[in-house]
Amino acid sequence: MPQTGFEARLRETRIVPVITIAELDTAVELATALRDGGLPILEITLRTAAGVEAIRRIAAEVDDVLVGAGTVRTPQQLHRAREAGAQFIVSPGSTPALLQAAAQAGGDLLPGAVTASEVMALADAGISLMKFFPAQSSGGAEAVRALQGPFPDISFCPTGGIDLARAPEYLALPNVAAVGGTWMVPAGLIERREWDAIRKLSAEAVAALRG
Repeated sequence: MPQTGFEARLRETRIVPVITIAELDTAVELATALRDGGLPILEITLRTAAGVEAIRRIAAEVDDVLVGAGTVRTPQQLHRAREAGAQFIVSPGSTPALLQAAAQAGGDLLPGAVTASEVMALADAGISLMKFFPAQSSGGAEAVRALQGPFPDISFCPTGGIDLARAPEYLALPNVAAVGGTWMVPAGLIERREWDAIRKLSAEAVAALRG
């Protein structure tokens, strides 16, 4: 199955932390802890007011990370994230307007799809790497496995309800490039600024899922 450069990076890293940042001053230290724990691809969601500026600071101040924006739903959000330095865009779904904005802005796009019709629509738009979201409530790894038959040229990054125990079942599938999760970035640890604990959780995930 052909791969983009972004997909190759995902298949090498295998895990993408999905991060919601409430306090802007935690962004750089959090990104550094994740990188040092072995997770250099970061999805910063736009679910808080701090999201776009967090991307800007991480892109400017943290070396050797690939930082992207998640929960991008509108062309306006996409353009703001790209201007801030987001190197990839993640959306829970897709719309014609969002796909057009992504084509105009450049960079990698990871749009969501869970049904055969959604996969076909994105494939018609030239997209071969998709987010499978919400993963667990949409049939889990078995649903992703079932999509491989009719869509051998499509790869997925499942996200939603995945933890360290569930991730291996997804990662064993050839049509899964990586999984997204939040278990290594619990809100309590971020609020208390326990960077060593986050670094440890990241390293444990890397050891368990890449090994």
